[in-house]
Amino acid sequence: MIEINDQETECPSDVFLQVIKGKCKTTLIVLIKKVRNRFNEMKKTLPTISERMLAKQLEELQVDGIISKEVFAEVPLRVEYQLTEYGETIYPIIKSLRKWGHMHLERQKMMVEE
Repeated sequence: MIEINDQETECPSDVFLQVIKGKCKTTLIVLIKKVRNRFNEMKKTLPTISERMLAKQLEELQVDGIISKEVFAEVPLRVEYQLTEYGETIYPIIKSLRKWGHMHLERQKMMVEE
């Protein structure tokens, strides 16, 4: 937070939202935490995301320091993603956010059925 004359110039909530904004980023964080940490495993779990978009979202999470990527010199090549120590700090927030999202979806569903 940068303060000028006791005023915030950047909203911390907006900074957080910028980091997690993107197709399935919160789901990717959960998948990686739950050890579905290989590209093909994530792609199978998320059929609505293209390979190109999946790669882009993973790259953005790496740039933000949320995940790390380890490449194993094997044939075929094996790549695994892990939450970084810094990424572990965002996980409880993501978990709560997703819980609220599920609750909201159920609420909307009940309202439509009435």
